[in-house]
Amino acid sequence: RACRGINNNGLDMKHSDSALNIKGFFDPVTHTISYVVADDVQKECVVIDSVLDYEPQSATVTHTRADELIAYIRARGYVLTWILETHVHADHVSAGAYLKSALGGRTAIGAGIGIVQNFFGEVFGEGDDFARDGSQFDTTWHDGDTFTVGTYTATVLHVPGHTPADVAYLMGDALFVGDTLFMPDYGSARCDFPGGSADDLYSSVRKLYQLPNETRIFLCHDYLPEGREAYLWETTVGEERLKNVHLNDAVIRDDFVRMRTTRDATLGMPALIIPALQVNMRAGIFPQDDTGRAFLKIPVNSVFSRKATKG
Repeated sequence: RACRGINNNGLDMKHSDSALNIKGFFDPVTHTISYVVADDVQKECVVIDSVLDYEPQSATVTHTRADELIAYIRARGYVLTWILETHVHADHVSAGAYLKSALGGRTAIGAGIGIVQNFFGEVFGEGDDFARDGSQFDTTWHDGDTFTVGTYTATVLHVPGHTPADVAYLMGDALFVGDTLFMPDYGSARCDFPGGSADDLYSSVRKLYQLPNETRIFLCHDYLPEGREAYLWETTVGEERLKNVHLNDAVIRDDFVRMRTTRDATLGMPALIIPALQVNMRAGIFPQDDTGRAFLKIPVNSVFSRKATKG
């Protein structure tokens, strides 16, 4: 099995085949892996789940992680065609708009984005000028939609559960699952965000498990569970089916839903959830006042408060 991650020397272990080149960029602050996926023949690439550096205490934005992607794309002579999100992330701020301004390309997310925008538009007191139809993105995907990465055809798979709007991207034998699954020794995504569902997540994962066992799975996060020394973000369908501690083939639906619901009740909110949602549901653009200055809102005693004391 090929694993990708950070080895004990902190070096990136990259794997690519003869045409589809996959490069993961690990952000140690949010434990997020962003991907540049390229056709080395046609020199076209996409970026999946980019990260903007955001320091919450001072509300400072920098671009170290995104500039790494930009430098890599330019050095390889790639043309960026798509800036893809697997969902509206709650744990990091998207660099989608920044990448688009630097390199071009089209932003895209699952069509369920409108569900998320409707809910959090109310939470953050957004007015009528805030569109709730996903139109901040250039494209919104439905299950089964396809697009091209050079000579490769990519397929979009709707995988609700973590949120109602999650999608995965299948490119050749590579599957990018966002937060739906983690490494087998860590398990599955939480399902307690608005519109999330452990029952839906179980169905979504079983849908992914219909792919060939050798299909490579690329993850959006790794949190280095106890007993493992290296960050990893590549596994396979077969290994997940055999070894995933939450969702291997032997786990039945009712047991998973019970476990996931109980576990989620103990989890606190992600540290960056308030800025992340406001920016990410706008395709990486910060909300602005009438003068063009960027501002964020902090709703008091809202949906975010219910787990404030849980770690």
